[in-house]
Amino acid sequence: MIALLLFGICAIWLTRFLLRLVRLEQRLQRDLIGKVPSVSRVPLIGSAWQLRNFQPYNLHEKFTEYVKRFGPTFMATVFGHLIVITANRSHVEALLFSQHHLRKGSIYGALRKWLGNGLLVSRGQNWRAMRKIITPTLHFAILEQFVDVFDRQALVMVNKLRPLANGREVINIYPYMGLAALDIITETAMGVHINAQLDEESAVVQAVKDVTNILATRFMRPHLLPPSLFRLCWPSGYRRQESGIQCLHKFTNSIIEQRRQLLQEKTVNEPNDRRSVLLDTLLRATMSGESLTDAQIRDEVNTFIFEGHDTTTSAASFCLYLISRHGDVQQLLFDEIKSYYGSDVQRPIVYGDFQNFPYLNCVVKESLRLYPPIPAVSRCLEQDLPIDNGCRIPANTNVIVLLWQLLRDENIYPDALSFRPERHLYQSENTSSASFISYIPFSAGPRNCIGQRFALFEVKTIVIRMLRHFQLLPLGEDVKPTIKIVLRSRLGVNFALKPRTY
Repeated sequence: MIALLLFGICAIWLTRFLLRLVRLEQRLQRDLIGKVPSVSRVPLIGSAWQLRNFQPYNLHEKFTEYVKRFGPTFMATVFGHLIVITANRSHVEALLFSQHHLRKGSIYGALRKWLGNGLLVSRGQNWRAMRKIITPTLHFAILEQFVDVFDRQALVMVNKLRPLANGREVINIYPYMGLAALDIITETAMGVHINAQLDEESAVVQAVKDVTNILATRFMRPHLLPPSLFRLCWPSGYRRQESGIQCLHKFTNSIIEQRRQLLQEKTVNEPNDRRSVLLDTLLRATMSGESLTDAQIRDEVNTFIFEGHDTTTSAASFCLYLISRHGDVQQLLFDEIKSYYGSDVQRPIVYGDFQNFPYLNCVVKESLRLYPPIPAVSRCLEQDLPIDNGCRIPANTNVIVLLWQLLRDENIYPDALSFRPERHLYQSENTSSASFISYIPFSAGPRNCIGQRFALFEVKTIVIRMLRHFQLLPLGEDVKPTIKIVLRSRLGVNFALKPRTY
């Protein structure tokens, strides 16, 4: 009898809970119905059933399919939560350039176990204060000091690749680029030398790969986002994620301790180490009159390793891949580089060189357009967002911005799927808001990527160094994009190398 009574109470509670979710869902959709297409009309469950077909390797294709079916802005519900997905230029501009919608989407919460309250996922006053602390460390005057590190580490990669440059052997450049990018970010931002390129089995690189793979799956499976359900429903994934994060935290803790020791010994002020680095700024910074805690410093270091390593690896790898597949572009680019450096392949690359390579700038921009390292970003609205036709997206809605689809919009980029660097040569003549918001591979507005200039100079340095030493040949499997938070390729990023002859 007692068991039956308890069952009845639970059934009543569950029914009331589900009805509240349905009413919430209906209220959230009220202002959008008839104005923004919905991908599912099923109450409560919403689009959860459709998500079973979404995988990291087809996410870009699925969203392209939905944009064609429903238009550039559409909505979905999942267990009472409203999500609006958009590649509409005016809607994207209203969202990203707003000073009122600075909160990252709910799915970013899955990153907190790794990145804590770092700049990528923090919000409110904490985000504003930390952004103010970090921004000066990425000023042009500081970046100029880093170019020699970019060049030196790119040359290490070149020397590692040289034995494979026989014109026949297919090389997956992604792991080589990952090690080079890790060496670059740890030296420039943290002031330590870890020599990852000399350790091909780097535990840190593998940990980043494992953690991002698991997180990518969780992003598309709503039931795996809450930590308790994640642990219950996917215990092996939970254990692998915990192991990877433990490895990464141990690594960042060791970097912080190394640099703190150097500061205490005042060696950072000696002539052989005059470069300003982010970690020094964090170790010396104060917030509300108090020094940053070890946890705050670790969160920012982890964030910079993630954003400055994995995203740059993706950007540089896909850029070299496109160059390898377009011989005419490669020849024009090599001619531009050779006309400046001549046949002296040992001449170092310095900051002032970049202004002499307008075509290189176009190549990198076009590569980022076709293969943005972060193909989508998300915000959780802190108040209603007016869009058009009197329509308002209600507060607490998660809005996903489809950068991949926006950057391939045929209305802005004719023949959008073709790699045509020359389309950017005359960009200055087309400065309308519509064209600007259509080229945002690093997002835009107050929460744009703080390290985008760092990434651009790093990618350009790597491309220059690689083309001065090698001809890139179109061998191996073509890329098969997969979105593991950062854009990767299921089959690797492949081409062959042949030594340059002058």
